[in-house]
This record gives sequence, C-alpha cells and structure tokens, in this order.
Amino acid sequence: MYEREREELVERLVRWGYLSKQDIIDAFKKVPRHEFIPENIRDYSYADQPLSIGHRQTISAPSMIAIMLESLDIKTEQKVLEVGTGSGYNAALIAEVVRQKGGVFSIERVDELAEFGRANLKRTGYGWVQVVVRDGTCGYEKEAPWDRILVTACAPELPKPLVEQMKIGGKLGAPVGQHYMFQTWVIAEKRDKGELKIEERGGCSFVPLVGKYGWET
Repeated sequence: MYEREREELVERLVRWGYLSKQDIIDAFKKVPRHEFIPENIRDYSYADQPLSIGHRQTISAPSMIAIMLESLDIKTEQKVLEVGTGSGYNAALIAEVVRQKGGVFSIERVDELAEFGRANLKRTGYGWVQVVVRDGTCGYEKEAPWDRILVTACAPELPKPLVEQMKIGGKLGAPVGQHYMFQTWVIAEKRDKGELKIEERGGCSFVPLVGKYGWET
C-alpha cells in the first residue's frame, strides 16, 4: 500500500530538482512515510506539504526535508544528531543513509512525541536510532562530537552548544529567524580553530525551536 504514491513523490522531487544524491533518493524510496503519519491524515502522506502530528508540531513537506538532507551532505557511517524527533521520519531517512556503522541520535522535548517517534522507528526497522527526551538546544554532549547536526525547528540564532559539539569539518543545518516568517535555512561548517563558514540556502518556515538557547516556552 502507498508504494506507487511514494515512487511518484520521489520522481517529482527529482524532476523539480530537490533530490539529486543517489543515497538520499534511495532513502526516500525505502522509508515508508505513511508509517510516520497519524492515521486520520495518512492519505496525505505523499503530498508535498507539511502535516500536523499534534502538540503544535508538524512533519515537514518532503521537498523541505530533501533540501535539509541534501544540503547537510549526510554520508554513510557518519554520527548524526537530530534536534526535534517529531514523528521519527527524518531520523529514519538519516538512518537509511548512515547505516548502523554510523549513529543516529534524535532529541525530542515532548514526551508523547518521543514515544510516537520511537514506536514508528521501531516498527519500520530503525529501532537502533536512539531517541532522547531533553532540551535539544543544549545538544547531547554525552555522545559528541558530531559529524552532522540537523535542527528541525527555527532558532533565533545557531544554538551555541550545538556549534561547540560539532567536529572540525562537521556541518550544522538549521532554520534561523523569527517565528514562522523571515526564516532562512542555514548550513554552518566548522573549520580549523572553530571558525564557522555560514551559507544561506533560501527561505523556509518552521515551528519555533523551544529551549534554553531557542525561544522560551
């Protein structure tokens, strides 16, 4: 069920220029997005639009997720931190690319969403992804440093702990700006001596990143 819809979505994303890297294309083909969508809106799983997953959170549109993963240049065997588990779909795509020789850790601040994401990951064969409940703006120093960090909610600026927990040569992708508008997708690469190379990759719209180094609750 939904196999044809998933294949057609991937074809559209490739045609529109959102997907070009084969390992990420393969991940989009493999991961069943509908398994990460609440049942009452599952028929919209392969539409290119964000969908509500409750608790004032959303799963991003597939085209936005493609932009995030391709711009972050995720590769096999990297150690990746995701901030904002949500439904677990992004984490599953990342896991499909990096494989178990790497590592995927995902932080969620809402207990119920952490359980939802964890259950979805386990059911679809990605139970090895570790979902942690905590303030994602503080990162996860216990497992640092990270090859890649993906932030799935908008921060007023790049959270300092996340920058500090990046490896030299590592990359951090995050939406930066104001609540729901005037946001920019940013890629920060950590150079020698801790200097950051910042690239802006266009406008976007995400829910606010809540926490000590984000927006207040």
